[in-house]
Amino acid sequence: MNLLAVVTLVGVEKVVTFVVMLSVLIVLHELGHFILARRNGVRVNEFAVGFGPRLAAWTSPRSGTQYSLRAFPIGGFCAMEGEDAKVSEAEQQRSFREHPSDAQTNFQAKSPWRRLAIILAGPAANFLLCYAILLVGALVFGVASDRTNQPVVAEVTSGSPAEIGGIRSGDRILAINGVPMVTGKKLVDTIHGALGQRLDLVYLRDGIQTKIHVSPRPCPPQVGRNLGCIGFSPVPTFVRVGFVAAVRESGERFAAIADETVEGIVLLVTQFAKYSPQISGPIGMGQAAATVQDWGWGPYLTFAATISFALGLFNLLPIPALDGGRAAFIIAELIRGRPVDPEKEAMVHLAGFAALIALVMLVAFHDITRIVKGQGVL
Repeated sequence: MNLLAVVTLVGVEKVVTFVVMLSVLIVLHELGHFILARRNGVRVNEFAVGFGPRLAAWTSPRSGTQYSLRAFPIGGFCAMEGEDAKVSEAEQQRSFREHPSDAQTNFQAKSPWRRLAIILAGPAANFLLCYAILLVGALVFGVASDRTNQPVVAEVTSGSPAEIGGIRSGDRILAINGVPMVTGKKLVDTIHGALGQRLDLVYLRDGIQTKIHVSPRPCPPQVGRNLGCIGFSPVPTFVRVGFVAAVRESGERFAAIADETVEGIVLLVTQFAKYSPQISGPIGMGQAAATVQDWGWGPYLTFAATISFALGLFNLLPIPALDGGRAAFIIAELIRGRPVDPEKEAMVHLAGFAALIALVMLVAFHDITRIVKGQGVL
């Protein structure tokens, strides 16, 4: 399945909405670098929205920063004085010390602590943005309630009776044992009361009705004892709340997103073979975004907040070409009292970049495989 087929599958409008959302998250990440760089007296040569050929540009007469719009509006970059992506961090630092110039505005002229703060400002911006999105969503669209108003599948647990039976995110449950499921509450109550029983379940996907047989298993302890579950959660109702409640609920949701994201990365690192098929890249995220958009803006903003936190955390990984990789060498400089030898850093960059490319290819392979098989990613 090629890219055109994927776009056709999820709809052009949904793809555009996802691309805009992802681009905003990346640009605001770069804005974090930009703000702290300027606060620390570092000259920013260019702040760009998008990549590729320059479409329009304006240079500030005060700071000398060129603000540009590029042809491909996906992401952006913040080009600081003294930073060259073609040269390693240690090589740039050594070159500056041998030939100091523009000492007041060069990134390399700043102390390791200031450079580290500028590097970490990007991920920090994503974390702050995650909470801000949750708060705006809570104030405008409300917060997710335990009550449900529609029998539509949100998330499916891996290895559950629902997944084994073929249920995917976005499916609408029409009936159980011949009884119409007109509300999410009725759906949940029916399944909870059928522990160990065989259920004839009918769901709708892309206009096609499918009938399957499932047997609810005991629910997790946090759900309740002696209740049946088949391993999915329905799309929640979003209810309006006051400002104080919105702040509290947003904080709780932020903590939950942080916990789930960190736990996911730990499981991926410790049990890579088992969990690597479950990770998603831009293709998989686009497919998931298309599904979540059908649930309304409340769930979609929660999805955007989750992506923002994941971007921030991913960028903190000690992988070359990411903020975490650059930060790792600055931390090593702080510990050693001098920059890492450029030759050694180059070897680390080569190995890390190769591993990153392999991971990207693996993620893309799993994303495309899921789409071909008609599987969701939520």
